[in-house]
Amino acid sequence: MSKYWSKFVHKLDPYTPGEQPKDKKFLKLNTNENPYGPSPKVLEAIKLATNDKLRLYPDPESAELRESIAEYYGLDATNIFVGNGSDEVLAFIFYGLLKKTEPILFPDITYSFYPAYAKLYDIKFKKIPLDGNFQINLDGYSIPNGGIIFPNPNAPTGIPKPVSDIEALLKRNHSEVVVVDEAYVDFGTESAVKLVEKYENLVVTHSLSKSRSLAGMRIGCAFASKNIIEGLNRVKNSFNSYPLDRLAQIAGVEAFKDNDYFELTTNNTIKAREFLVSELNALGFDSLPSGANFIFTKHKTKNASSICKDLRDQGIIVRHFSAPSKISNYLRITIGTKDQMEILLKSIKLMF
Repeated sequence: MSKYWSKFVHKLDPYTPGEQPKDKKFLKLNTNENPYGPSPKVLEAIKLATNDKLRLYPDPESAELRESIAEYYGLDATNIFVGNGSDEVLAFIFYGLLKKTEPILFPDITYSFYPAYAKLYDIKFKKIPLDGNFQINLDGYSIPNGGIIFPNPNAPTGIPKPVSDIEALLKRNHSEVVVVDEAYVDFGTESAVKLVEKYENLVVTHSLSKSRSLAGMRIGCAFASKNIIEGLNRVKNSFNSYPLDRLAQIAGVEAFKDNDYFELTTNNTIKAREFLVSELNALGFDSLPSGANFIFTKHKTKNASSICKDLRDQGIIVRHFSAPSKISNYLRITIGTKDQMEILLKSIKLMF
């Protein structure tokens, strides 16, 4: 705490990112990074682009990347906004679209950056409880609001909602923005991008960190009506006209070109997830249904903090949300390769 801070800084509750250990080598299953590297075509393009042109500013409009994304999803480039990771895209959405008179709505158990952004931008918010099965209950969002935001699949639970439920919400909520945060959608969850041209108030966000293996490049995007994208560009250009560097833009373009690699790695992750859930069930775990590259699970008798500590002692890091709540006995485990999942299972079996 400092006397030099602006007053609002004292009231912030910053987001805490997953641990990135530096002291020794761990099997990292705590931050939902892709176990497979970027497409070899992406790496080659980055290598070729590390030349004298790095002295120049990148394209402030990221035109080629936006056009590549638009072509991939059958939209127009005017429907695409890009930023420095989906977190920056969300930050612009909060400030540019969700700062209204009524409170915004999001789940009580969800991505913890949402309340952090709301406090940063002095946005009123109301948390809508998940139901008894940890599902997002979209019926609970039919109240006056300044906007709605939720992940699909939800995080950290991993449970997906069908697009039909999202469309039903959009039909009930015409006056304010509905933001569907699809950071993990490519691992078996149906995307709402197909609804963007139909509903002017829908915003869908994606990340290239997970399914495209580009967490180190920080590339995120939003899909929305031309009117909403124009508003986001006004916010961006009042903050940072160059959010994506030259190499990130090139990496993003090539990632969308290599669809074969994308499908191979995402399908491998889905298979590894199904394998892990089946094996954990046999060891006394209960896992929530997942449409993401992670699972949310608890053991029937052994507490989560103990399992988390024992795994760390064996060189494996998983995520435990230890603050007292109804999820404090759950672990979030990133899905790695089949071999990594077997290493994890071998370590877990040593506990019982």
